Order: sequence, then C-alpha cells, then structure tokens
Amino acid sequence: MLRVGLTGGIATGKSTVGALFVELGCHLIDSDRITHDLLAPDQAVHAAVVKEFGNRILAADGTIDRRILGDIVFKEDPQARARLNSLVHPAVIQRQQKWLREIEAHDPQGIAIVDAALMIEVGTYKNYDRVIVVTCSPEIQKERLRARSALPEDQIEARVHSQMPMEEKVKYADFVIDTSGSLPTTRAQVRHVYEQLRAATPLN
Repeated sequence: MLRVGLTGGIATGKSTVGALFVELGCHLIDSDRITHDLLAPDQAVHAAVVKEFGNRILAADGTIDRRILGDIVFKEDPQARARLNSLVHPAVIQRQQKWLREIEAHDPQGIAIVDAALMIEVGTYKNYDRVIVVTCSPEIQKERLRARSALPEDQIEARVHSQMPMEEKVKYADFVIDTSGSLPTTRAQVRHVYEQLRAATPLN
C-alpha cells in the first residue's frame, strides 16, 4: 500500500482535491473530521480541552463552541494554539495510524491518503511515502476564507499567517497541486498525480 500525505494551507482546496482522489479510487481520511469526533462530549480529548480552556468554550448542549475556541487560539492567547495542539494531535495521529493499518489489511495494493493541515509543522509528513501540497494564490485563499467563514479581516489574516508559509510547505512536497484555476484544471492535475502514485504503488 502507498501511504500519501495531503496537506496545504487553510482554504487552499484540500477537501476538493481529496474528493477528486477518492473519485479515482483512493482511500482518504480527513483529519478535521477526526478532530471533530475527538472533541465530542463523550471523548477524553473533549474533557482535556475543557479543563485547559474552561467552561466558557462550551455551548449550551455541552459541545465545544469552535468559534469561541478559535477566538482564544487565534486572537486572545498566542500560546493557546500550541497547548490545544498538544492535547489534540497525539490522539489524531493515533486514529490516522489505526486507519492506515485497517486500509492496508483489506487493500494492500491501494493508495491511502491522510488529509492533515499541519503534518509538515508537526513532522508527521515523514510517515508517508509521498506528500502532496495543495496551494493557491494568496488572494484566492483569502476570498475563499471570507466566503465560508464570515470572519473579520483581522481574523482571516491571523489564521492564514498562523500556518507555515506556502512557499515553505511546497519544499516538502513530492507533488504540488495548484487550485487557483478552474475545477477541470484542478481535476487534470489530480489525475496526473494519481497516475504517478499508482505507478509507485507496491504490487504485493
């Protein structure tokens, strides 16, 4: 099985690219979805995050209000993001590894893709046979973030600049997919990368 890391900056189009790889037959797990599941009220990670940041991050139904937590992490406390990541990332990585083992067991010649925004920053990109970095122009990145989040401009800037600059991320890439253009253009890039991944996949 070929293990592939898929990463890129916020609002660069990772989810779209991931979905296109799935259409081609790849397996994919979204680390944002893992994080969402781990922050459910019945999970140990939820309890640890609430203990660290207090009950003010809780909504009325006991779930974590991601908007309030985001304000703390990106606006109020420069050290909060590192503390949050230290609570969440080990559990996310554990889930990723479990999923990869399961995929390999039932599809040993498959292509398994882990979509994770911070794999380069935390060093887990080293766990993969190939790394794909998704990028787009800074202007399009900010436009997408405005459209999907309704965040104020200072928060958009804070979230973009909280991550490793794209020009640094691409240095770690085996493949770069630029989503600045049309969907058909992105699809063609995905197909080209897929063909190279398929050629590199072990046959036994």
